Amino acid sequence: MKRHAGLVYAASVTSDSTEGIMKGCALRGVRYLGLLLLALVSPVLATEVNWPRMADSADGVPIAYEVQGSGEPTLVFIHGWSGDGRYWRGQVPHFSQRHRVVTVDLAGHGHSGLGRDAYTLPAFGEDVKAVLEDLDVAQAILVGHSMGGPVSVEAARLAPERVIGIIGVDTFHDMAAEISQEQRDELLEPLQDDFASAARQFVASMFIDSTDAKLREWVMHDMAAAPPEVAISAMEDMLSRHADGEATRHFEELTIPVVAINADLWPTDVDANRQLLPEFEAVIMEEADHFLHMAKPEAFNRELERVIGTPP
Repeated sequence: MKRHAGLVYAASVTSDSTEGIMKGCALRGVRYLGLLLLALVSPVLATEVNWPRMADSADGVPIAYEVQGSGEPTLVFIHGWSGDGRYWRGQVPHFSQRHRVVTVDLAGHGHSGLGRDAYTLPAFGEDVKAVLEDLDVAQAILVGHSMGGPVSVEAARLAPERVIGIIGVDTFHDMAAEISQEQRDELLEPLQDDFASAARQFVASMFIDSTDAKLREWVMHDMAAAPPEVAISAMEDMLSRHADGEATRHFEELTIPVVAINADLWPTDVDANRQLLPEFEAVIMEEADHFLHMAKPEAFNRELERVIGTPP
């Protein structure tokens, strides 16, 4: 009986050992196969990663930008005041299916360099031009949100051989409107006194109540965290160029199509703009706010598709 029990025990040990060996071999086989597959796939994955790129602007400031997709014309998305390329996340996956899509961080914004004495519209235009040249873009449509609209105008003036059209996003409301010194100071003084607090209040006025609260809070916090010296310099220059009429003149001198996709939060004077640029067009999105491309990406993308001429 003891002997029989021993045989049973021995057989059990042998069986367990054999099973353990077999499991170990199988596990090593799976690991080996996994490593083999990873070795084969890794080069493919590496080629699919679109790492951010850098281009030096005219004054040497490094400009960060990203590229997704392929297809002409190239769409270059330019953020607004105190924003960056992230503000176009609702557009990049959609439009990169048929176009080369470029998102730019203007100097002093996002991952681009600092060190500029003054953050002006012409200098921002040079940033966009540097990216167009770095990619050797032949046909670009510039899509500019807010301040990105007049930046697009400057870039088109600097690279007329590369830019075939401009699409403004809640901008170009009335390019003939005059801004007085008092109005300029009224906007600038709170930002100069307490930038973060004033920026939050300023940005809050650009939203409507129905916009997602989390988006609203993120944008307010993010823009209020911008470098004050960059934001104030950019705002001062933008207002000054409107006050002295330069922004109006540069808009009037354009020879390419310009379309605005604007919210109904503020009025867009199409007739006044057509006095400067007869073929100016505008699309008004109802119940939308200044960040319409972020708050209502699907509706905005449909309008942008239509303006570009991309089939749905």
